[in-house]
Amino acid sequence: MSSDPLRSLLFVPGTRTDWLAKAAAAGADAAILDLEDAVPAAGKAAALDLVAAAVRAHTGPMALFVRVNPLDDWAAAEELRTIAYEGLAGVVLPKVRGPEDVRFADRLLGWCERERGLPPGHIALVPLLETASGLREAYEVGRAAGRVAYLGAVTAPGGDVERAVGYRWTPEGTETLGLRSRVLLDVRAAGVPNPVAGLWTRVADLDGLRAFAGQNRDLGYEGMLAIHPSHVPVINEVFSPSPEELARCARLVAAVEAAQAHGAGAVTFEGEMVDEAMAATARRLLERHEH
Repeated sequence: MSSDPLRSLLFVPGTRTDWLAKAAAAGADAAILDLEDAVPAAGKAAALDLVAAAVRAHTGPMALFVRVNPLDDWAAAEELRTIAYEGLAGVVLPKVRGPEDVRFADRLLGWCERERGLPPGHIALVPLLETASGLREAYEVGRAAGRVAYLGAVTAPGGDVERAVGYRWTPEGTETLGLRSRVLLDVRAAGVPNPVAGLWTRVADLDGLRAFAGQNRDLGYEGMLAIHPSHVPVINEVFSPSPEELARCARLVAAVEAAQAHGAGAVTFEGEMVDEAMAATARRLLERHEH
């Protein structure tokens, strides 16, 4: 399973797999083909065929995920067998209530990988915390399987989370700030490598998107789910360090290492006192964004 950071994960209706080219052209790090909410019940079988064909044919740098339907019966479990091919980076699991849902999905994906001759853990699992119990159990959800990745609080207006928690959404996000912060801490403590947040549903309000994405980045999230291609460049920019930020990190590391070479543990750097802890943080940022 890849643990590469993903800045932007763009939803694409499972009925419109031809839009994957638009997702790639927008610069999305990942596309999520949606078999759940974006597809009416009468069209799910046809959409599954389209999505399976897209997964089998997928190549290129953009990661490809599929949001399946809740694993409430064996028909839903059969979806996993239908899409489990090498080109599938991960499965987005909706309506997660707790760690038992994740363990069940993990076992099913393990069977699918063996059936397809894929290495264990090849397919990442992205649980969506859309219920009050799922949000409360974020830490246990994150620890439930080694394949869990890209986990976080998704606080869209009017959706499952708003209904479950009861908040009233505002563009400023103050009503969900505590929730997003707590879930992020749980996810980090569980060892999930790449926490992601979302969504911003006001398609034309790119300034609002930038502010919300910036708030999530400041909290410690590393990416966001997106619903429109026009949102991808904004999200990518917000979740990417600037050349100036990377250059400062390199200078900071050099300053600390020079001080250590002369027997000092801390040094004044550009008006701030820095030490090995700050250098370690700077090194991590440089390593994750070498490209």
